[in-house]
Amino acid sequence: MPRRHVINMAIKNITQYIPKDAAPEFFDSAAVFEVSATNIQEIVADLYNDKKLSLKMITATDERREHGCFKVWYIFSVPEDGGYVIPVIKVTTPEEFPSVAIIIHQAWNYERKIKTFFGLTPIGHPDAQPLILHENWPKNVYPLRKDFDWQDRPKEAKGTYQFQKVAGEGIYEIPVGPIHAGIIEPGHFRFSVAGEEIILLEPRLGFTHKGSEKLFEILTLNDQIRLSEKISGDSSFSHSLAFCQAIEKLSDSTVPKRARYLRVIYAELERLANHFGDIGAIMTDTGFNFGGAQGARLREMLLQINERLTGSRFLRGVNTVGGVTKDILTEEKNKLINELDAIVKDFSEVVSIAENSTSLLNRLKGTGVLTLEAAEAHGVVGVAARAVGLAVDTRADFPYAAYDELSFKIAATESSGDVFARFQVRIKEVKISIEIIKQALHKLPAGDINLADTPVTLKKHALAVSAVEGWRGEIIYFVMTDAAGNVTRVAPRDPSFVNWPALGGAGVGNVVPDFPLINKSFNLSYSGNDL
Repeated sequence: MPRRHVINMAIKNITQYIPKDAAPEFFDSAAVFEVSATNIQEIVADLYNDKKLSLKMITATDERREHGCFKVWYIFSVPEDGGYVIPVIKVTTPEEFPSVAIIIHQAWNYERKIKTFFGLTPIGHPDAQPLILHENWPKNVYPLRKDFDWQDRPKEAKGTYQFQKVAGEGIYEIPVGPIHAGIIEPGHFRFSVAGEEIILLEPRLGFTHKGSEKLFEILTLNDQIRLSEKISGDSSFSHSLAFCQAIEKLSDSTVPKRARYLRVIYAELERLANHFGDIGAIMTDTGFNFGGAQGARLREMLLQINERLTGSRFLRGVNTVGGVTKDILTEEKNKLINELDAIVKDFSEVVSIAENSTSLLNRLKGTGVLTLEAAEAHGVVGVAARAVGLAVDTRADFPYAAYDELSFKIAATESSGDVFARFQVRIKEVKISIEIIKQALHKLPAGDINLADTPVTLKKHALAVSAVEGWRGEIIYFVMTDAAGNVTRVAPRDPSFVNWPALGGAGVGNVVPDFPLINKSFNLSYSGNDL
C-alpha cells in the first residue's frame, strides 16, 4: 500500500482522539493541537485513562525567539493506526505548568527533566528535584534553553543530593558505585537493608551525561547521525535508524525498498549480538561459567559478522538519510544464511544444557520480580515488558523499515516477571530474530540502497516522531525544525530512561548479593539514560 495512503488512513482514524474544539495540524501521521495549560490535565487523563493511548514522551522546546514562549509536548501513540496524538501547551510567565505525574506515573521523570534542563516548574509534582544533572551544577542555569551557550562552563556549585530514607530499627544503608569492579558505566545504587533483605533501592544516574541534546542543536546533519550512534553505543544502529527515519519524514524522503530490507537485517543482527551477550552474562552472574563463556563466544561471532558486512562491529556508519551505506551481495547473503543456521543450532545446544542446570534455574526463578502493575505504571518497554506478559513491540505496533512486509511472531512473552522470564524472552527473541533475518535475505529485492547525491531539504516549522524497537525496547526520537528548515530540537528517548525507575522495585525483597543478577537481567544503558 502506498505510504501516502497509509498516512491518510491514519489521519482519518486519529481524529477521533482529538477534542472537537481543537484545530489540529498534521505532520505525517502525527496530529498536534494546542490546549490551554489549565486543561492539560483533563486532556491527558482522557487520552490515557479513557481512550487508553500510550504515553511515549513528554518534552519541551524553547521557542521564545520565534513565538515568545516555551512549549511542552505530550506525545501519545495510536498503535493500530501507526500515528501520534500530541497535545501541546504554551508556557510564558510564570515559567510553570501543571504536573500530570499524579495522573500518569511515568510522567514523573519527564517532568523532572523538563524542570532541570528548561527551568519550567511542574506545579503539583510530588518530587521535582533535579534529574541527571548533579549537585555541582548551579541552580537557575538551564542548558536546553536557547540562550545557553553550549561552550559555557558554569561555575561549579556545592549542593547536596538527598537520598530517600527508610526509618526503623536495624535498617542500614549500603552505597554501591558509581565506580564498579567491572568494566561498566558508572551509576550509584543506594540500598536500604534489613538484615540481608532489600527494603529500598534507589538508583542514582547522570554520571555519563554528555550534553547530547544540546550538541544536536549545533552539529551538521552528518554529524548528527554520528552523534545518534553514540547515544548508547551498543544500540548504534537502532538509534541512528530512529534519527534518520525522523529526518526522512521531515524531508519527504522515500527510502529504496532494498534499503528498507537491509535495515531490518542490520537491526536484527544488532539485537542478536546483544541478546547473546546478555544471556551469557546472566548465567555468569549465577556462577554458571559454561553458559557465560558460550554467550560471549556467540556474541563475538555476531560482532565479527557485523564487521565483515559493514566494517564496523557495532554497525556504525551504516545508516544514512534515505537508506544505508552498506550492501549485502549475493555471495555474502548465502554465506550469512548458512552461518545463521549453524549459530541457531549451536545456541539451541547451549540453551538445552542451561535448562538442565538445576542450580542455574534456582537462581533465576523468583528473583527480581517486576509485577505487571509496576510495569504498567512505569510504562516499561522491551524485554522487561514482555517478561510480564505485555505484548508490546514497535516492529508490530508501528512497523518501519520492511517489517510490515515480513511474516513472523514478534511478541515473545512470559508472565512471571522475574530474571528467569527476562532470560526466556531473550532466548525466544534470538530464534525469532534469526528467522526474520533469513526471511529478509530470501526476499531481499534488487535496487538502490540509498538516495545517492540527493540533497536533503527539511520542511520549515515541522516536527517528526520516529520509533524503533531497539534490543532493549522502544527508542523514540522527537525532531523539530525552525523557520529556516534547520533542526532546532532533537529529543531522543532510550528505553533505559523508562525502565530504570522500575528496576528499584524489582530489587525490593531480594538479598543484596542477587542485585547484580537482577541488574544484568534488565541490562539498562547508563549512557542512553543520561544523554
